[in-house]
Amino acid sequence: MKVAVIGATGLVGQNMIDVLNKENFPVTDFIPVASSASFGKTIPFRGNEYTIISHEEALAKKPHLALFSAGGDVSRKWAPQYAAQQCVVIDNSSAWRTNPDVPLVVPEINITSIKDIHTIIANPNCSTIQMVVAIAPIHRQYGIKRLVISTYQSVTGSGVKGMRQLKEEQEGRRASLPAYPHPIHENIIPHAGEFDMEGYTSEERKLEFETRKILDDYEIGITATVVRVPVLGGHSVSVNIQTEQAFQTDDIRRLLKAFQGIIVQDDPQNNQYPMPLFAQGLDQVLVGRIRRDSSMPNALNLWIVSDNLRKGAATNAVQIAMGMLKMRLLPKF
Repeated sequence: MKVAVIGATGLVGQNMIDVLNKENFPVTDFIPVASSASFGKTIPFRGNEYTIISHEEALAKKPHLALFSAGGDVSRKWAPQYAAQQCVVIDNSSAWRTNPDVPLVVPEINITSIKDIHTIIANPNCSTIQMVVAIAPIHRQYGIKRLVISTYQSVTGSGVKGMRQLKEEQEGRRASLPAYPHPIHENIIPHAGEFDMEGYTSEERKLEFETRKILDDYEIGITATVVRVPVLGGHSVSVNIQTEQAFQTDDIRRLLKAFQGIIVQDDPQNNQYPMPLFAQGLDQVLVGRIRRDSSMPNALNLWIVSDNLRKGAATNAVQIAMGMLKMRLLPKF
């Protein structure tokens, strides 16, 4: 299996490489690709050093699988060229998510939406991934009528630039290349993405659209507020859920505990609940603060935390590839 990682030197790219290794994904030829600034440098993988190359060189090697994490512009330009060679592309950017012909996949929920005709697969937004993992079993059992979402997103969601701004400000320096329009240290910024005419950001619109597409239910009412917080790694999501059918809170807990990829941490009397501090490096979604909302019928609150670089990006992408491998949807090699 020839596997290319596009954006191999970035935060998500490095995590993709780590997850490929951790999951023992069958790689016979590893092909790291990055921008021209990294050409000629080497990157380790399974005890060997591999030279970072260009897209043209990578295409000449005819990879079977390409994991993209290099931004939307790169994906729009190069993903079709890889796909034209019968290479399966799993893309972490927003470039293909709204395309009706491209599956938007969280493997625990809708891996079967991928068919043999699909050569480009979209990885959802990081906050969307962790939230839909937690709400999917509830939707299947009780039906979801409405979601009110508030995210608390770490600076790693803005890549190295966001991390650098937080670090420089923590050290009392002015950000040299700020990722945000305001200081992030000792601050909270209710802004991620571009604002539209109705006052919502593109990140908030992603939560709306992607959740409906993944759950294959376009009738769910969704409203979201996305917030950037001075946390180094791990996104948190507060979600209020109104279901179609009545539920018992203990049954919700049992559903979540039984669902693949979820760890329930819900013992508030002993201060046990999900926190980004303990989510870093984990591939699972942590769910806690499970409680009924008594202000309206059939309503529930959840607190959901996950490592946005792992399950929110790299892990989900590799899990898509593993699922396609099991379904015999990757090219023969």
